[in-house]
Amino acid sequence: MKTSEWLAPAGLITLSLVPVLAGSMRLTELAGGGTVTAENARFFESPIPVVVHIVASSVFLVLGALQFAPSLRRRRWHRIAGRVLVPAGLLSALSALWMTLFYALPAVNGVAMFVMRLGFGTAMATFIVVAFVAIRRGDVTTHSAWMTRAYAIGLGAGTQVLTFLPWTLVFGAPGQAMHAVLMGAGWVINLAVAEVAIRRRAALGRRSPVAPRRAGVLGAPLS
Repeated sequence: MKTSEWLAPAGLITLSLVPVLAGSMRLTELAGGGTVTAENARFFESPIPVVVHIVASSVFLVLGALQFAPSLRRRRWHRIAGRVLVPAGLLSALSALWMTLFYALPAVNGVAMFVMRLGFGTAMATFIVVAFVAIRRGDVTTHSAWMTRAYAIGLGAGTQVLTFLPWTLVFGAPGQAMHAVLMGAGWVINLAVAEVAIRRRAALGRRSPVAPRRAGVLGAPLS
C-alpha cells in the first residue's frame, strides 16, 4: 500500500473536519438542551431535518473520501461502503432542500442564496441517482464521474470555510450579496476540481491498453 495514495483521502477528510465538527457541536447542543437563540431557534423547533442532515452528510463525506483510495477500491469494503454512500448522500441533499424550503433562515441568506441552495441540493440528489442507475447497468465510468460531482457538492461546506476566512479576516462578516458569492464560490471551486479529476481519469483510461472495468453491483469507485 503506497502512502501517496492516501494523500487525496486525507486531504478530503481534513477539508470535511470543519462541517463534521460543527455538526457534532450542533447535535450536542440539541441533545443537551442548549440555550435557544435567534440563530438556532429553527433547529430546536424542528430538529429532525438538521439531525438527519448532519449525520448523513458526515457519513457521506468521510466514507466518500475513503473511496478515493485505490487499495480500498480493490476490496469488498468499497462495494459495501458504496451501498451506504448512496442513501447517505440522498438524505444529505434532500434534508438540505427541506431546510431551505421550510426553515426560517437568517437574514443574510437572501434570494440568491435561496436559489443556489435549491439548485445545488437538487443537482447533488440528481447526480447520485444518475450514478446509481449507471452502476446498476454496469457503467463504472459514468457512475464514477457523477458520484465525484455529487461528492464535490456535498463537500461545499468544507471549501466555503476557505472562501469565507480571508474575506472575514480582512473585511469582517460579509453582507448578503458577498455571502452568496462566497458560498457559491465554494461549490463552484469543488465542481471545477471534480471536472479536472474526471477528465484526467478519462485521458488515462484512453491511454491504457486495459479495457475499462465494468461492474454490476453498487460500489464502484468515486475516483
